[in-house]
Amino acid sequence: MTTAKKKSNFFSNIIFNIILPAVILSRFSTPDTLGPVWAVVVALAFPLLFGLWELKQSGKVNFFSVLGIISVLLTGGISLFELDPAYIAIKEAMVPAIIGVIVLISQYTPYPLIRKLLINPELLDIDKLMHSLEQQNNTAVFDAKMRLAGFIVASAFFLSATLNYFLAKSIVVSMPGTTAYAEELGRMTWLSYPVIVAPTMVLLGGAIIFIFKQIGKLTKQPIDEFILQ
Repeated sequence: MTTAKKKSNFFSNIIFNIILPAVILSRFSTPDTLGPVWAVVVALAFPLLFGLWELKQSGKVNFFSVLGIISVLLTGGISLFELDPAYIAIKEAMVPAIIGVIVLISQYTPYPLIRKLLINPELLDIDKLMHSLEQQNNTAVFDAKMRLAGFIVASAFFLSATLNYFLAKSIVVSMPGTTAYAEELGRMTWLSYPVIVAPTMVLLGGAIIFIFKQIGKLTKQPIDEFILQ
């Protein structure tokens, strides 16, 4: 059931954050349909409402969900106040860059964010894992491997920030309030997945595989022993 729920959440994210906004911006921004302004409003309403719904469903404040909502509101503000389109590129780079900086800074605190990202208590039996590491006297080694994974994850977000900036800078060049601007936002949304998400997920996936291999190596037990049923 957990796997089915995660698949459902993944497809819901794709539909509400990418497909629906991109279709509306690309196809319904002409004067004889929604028009450029209302197309932006309607398109951004989907990820905004979906983000708020996720917060309500989780019952707790999720930093990444809040950041996503802020990102949508910033896009709406830039669009509705008809600011220079260069701000879109800055905003697109800012969000993943902030996450990358937070991941890096947290590396030097007692509560590294990388543990919440990769060692999920909803997936792994953390107490059992820590106990097994202690038995093998490998807790310190595991912490060092987690720090390395933290740098990999931070680099993934910095890569995303760089790709976001250049993608937005090259595509969104028209002034807000025009059909061309709305269509460019739609094109950027379509391309964000293959151009940005795919390579970023490769790095994130690499970090997860690296940590799971280290768990098996350092505990001398298969990873299945720590996965919650």
